[in-house]
Amino acid sequence: MRRLVVIVATGLLVSGCMLRISTDPFTNTTSQHRTQVEPDTFSFGSTVVATFQSGRFFDGGASDIGWATSTDGGSHWTTGFLDGITKYRGAGPYDRASDPSVAYDARHGVWLIAALTLVDSVNPPAGRAVVVSRSTDGLNWGSTPTTVATGTFVDKGWTVCDNSPTSAFYGHCYAEYDEVTAGDRLHMATSVDGGLTWAQATVPAVSGLGGQPVVKPGGAVIVPYLTTGNAVAAIRSINGGASYAGPVTVATVARHPVAGNLRSDPLPTAEIDAAGRVYVAWADCRFRSGCAANDIVMSTSLNGTSWSPVTRVPIDATTSTVDHFIPGLGVDKATSGSSAHLALAYYYYPNASCTSSNCQLAVGFVSSTNGGTTWSSAQQLAGPMSLSSLASTNQGPMVGDYVSTSFSGGKAFPVVAVANPPSNSTLDEAMYTVAGGVAVAGGTASGAGDQVVAAPVPHAARSFMTRA
Repeated sequence: MRRLVVIVATGLLVSGCMLRISTDPFTNTTSQHRTQVEPDTFSFGSTVVATFQSGRFFDGGASDIGWATSTDGGSHWTTGFLDGITKYRGAGPYDRASDPSVAYDARHGVWLIAALTLVDSVNPPAGRAVVVSRSTDGLNWGSTPTTVATGTFVDKGWTVCDNSPTSAFYGHCYAEYDEVTAGDRLHMATSVDGGLTWAQATVPAVSGLGGQPVVKPGGAVIVPYLTTGNAVAAIRSINGGASYAGPVTVATVARHPVAGNLRSDPLPTAEIDAAGRVYVAWADCRFRSGCAANDIVMSTSLNGTSWSPVTRVPIDATTSTVDHFIPGLGVDKATSGSSAHLALAYYYYPNASCTSSNCQLAVGFVSSTNGGTTWSSAQQLAGPMSLSSLASTNQGPMVGDYVSTSFSGGKAFPVVAVANPPSNSTLDEAMYTVAGGVAVAGGTASGAGDQVVAAPVPHAARSFMTRA
């Protein structure tokens, strides 16, 4: 397997601190190069693994799924691409791949990257399976992925494992996905052998997208997701993923359409602290007069059934012109409660009313050292970027339906898509992280007292038919 070792001291820097950790190597004429979008990350000990799409197609999916791994707490990175999924790498059986997520199974000592696979034989190209690639070190990945599920049009998978040695379900891994042709019905599957085999769970008849399962220390699985009625809801399992109950509503969503037609549904980002408190964040305009722009908002729960009132992450004033969206929340799993360390990466426009020709897209970052009670001042990590520098899709310019942040050694590692100006007709959208990570300092900015001024109202059910 060909790899590129990236060393912090010699990496390409953006805004003085960002390190390029991968670049699209594919050359097929049917997708856009060089483009990489939609990263997820996970960390365990000193190892951090990121995964992402590489070579984005206009109408769904990518040439393959990439990965970038650091085994020394973010000092050095190695990057590569998964074999055996698409025809563009290792003679895989599928035409495209999308929606990657990464997890670690501590009991079985294996890393898992789950991906959606697509075929070109239908229009639009449809997700036919969710598959999992396995690695014991995050560097050497198997060439024969295992299958989680198949269908006529599946979408948006996500994977997590129970890594608590005291849990009755230690070593269980859980995969979420939805079935577009069944009204975006959510499904869950469980593996008890390190991702080699998967069994379907019994799940209530709920519809939605973008579920992100998390596992409490006692083994309960909580799955927040975006409903087709524009609410954030959650289902829960307390029997090792055999069955799920719910849903319960976390909150309805007040959504400001993001300017420039940027692909940006308000999918939730979910994480959990050492004590089992679940944090869910999403883009929402309820604190803005006239819903003029989105903030990043948050709700938390200790049990997955009762959720706190929605609070605003105070990145800037509610009277600002800034629009915030596509959040990637990280929680240091060595911390909890009133001392929990939170890190939030997000995209933003300085001017929410910009147009596709003049929108200036940037990446921001804030942190908290007290469980989200107060936050640091905002930092700009990357940008500004023009929308014309991004991969083009049938749902607008794309950096990803999600981004991700993970902790290692007490530092936060956000991984995001950053686009440099194109060279002639060749794009340059790639994966970046902060060189050496970000020390989480917290601060005094507080959203306490912010008033809801735009009432969230559930929308009519909508289809996510072309989300891949």
